[in-house]
Amino acid sequence: MGLLIAIPNRNTERLEAQLVAQLGADKVQVWPDIRDADSIDMVLGWQVPEQLWSQLPNVRAVMSFGAGVDGLNLAAIPGQLPVSRIVDPELATDMAEYVLTQVLLHKTNMPRYMRQQAQQEWRPKRVHSHNKVGLLGFGQLGQAIARRLNANGFSVLAYSNSAKTDSDDVQHFQGAQGLQAMVTQSDYLICILPLTSQTKGIINADLLAQLPEHAVVINVGRGAHVVEEDLLAALQMQQIGGASLDVFNQEPLPPAHPFWQTPNLIVTPHCSALSRIDTVVEQVVANYQRLERGDALLHCIDRKRQY
Repeated sequence: MGLLIAIPNRNTERLEAQLVAQLGADKVQVWPDIRDADSIDMVLGWQVPEQLWSQLPNVRAVMSFGAGVDGLNLAAIPGQLPVSRIVDPELATDMAEYVLTQVLLHKTNMPRYMRQQAQQEWRPKRVHSHNKVGLLGFGQLGQAIARRLNANGFSVLAYSNSAKTDSDDVQHFQGAQGLQAMVTQSDYLICILPLTSQTKGIINADLLAQLPEHAVVINVGRGAHVVEEDLLAALQMQQIGGASLDVFNQEPLPPAHPFWQTPNLIVTPHCSALSRIDTVVEQVVANYQRLERGDALLHCIDRKRQY
């Protein structure tokens, strides 16, 4: 058996070293320096070149090097192969704290004060009273965000693919009408959806037009959830109150991108929730050993749903 690390354009030396220490040097290979393609049973990948799959005649499983699988072209991966993902329990805590911080920054006018500081201006403004947060997505991360927001006095609305029962803490929405109903009530709209063909570009001109004029958009999902030119236009025309973006269509965000200079927009470098390398290694090794024993892999996705 063998494991192939196929993660182009990233330094994987630390990851490789830890996997070698766990599995042995003879078991671990790194693309593109493949020593023995026939021995590879599992691929740990992100942005895997499509032509690679035809070069691995004995591959039996794929792991995404991430909490999502949008870094894998599922259509290019043979349909019989199970695909699993990394599940880091600490990600939920980190993500919830990031989102709460961004909501509070906008609620307390911090982007405005940062601009004023640069101009040496002294103009105080009352904290906003807006209190409703709409979540696009209510999986593990969305639920952790909801708990943190509830604990800090915010009312939470949540849109998800499957029907859920309202609770004292969260009001749920589903379907196209449900999405519209939630968006029109949201003072802060948080995107935490998985990236699928259905959710790509969900934050577009039509959706932005349904938000209240004071609303703030916070995207911690994937860059492709946002139609960037639509959000830029909404901010420039003051159609919405502000935004915080942690993910982008191109990363790092190019120096000439207009987002850098857009007022009331906070840009962060995809830092809202970073997996610990130890957690990644632990789960890759666990799945490798399960494959070796003939057991089902942990954290497999539904390929039809793409998450």
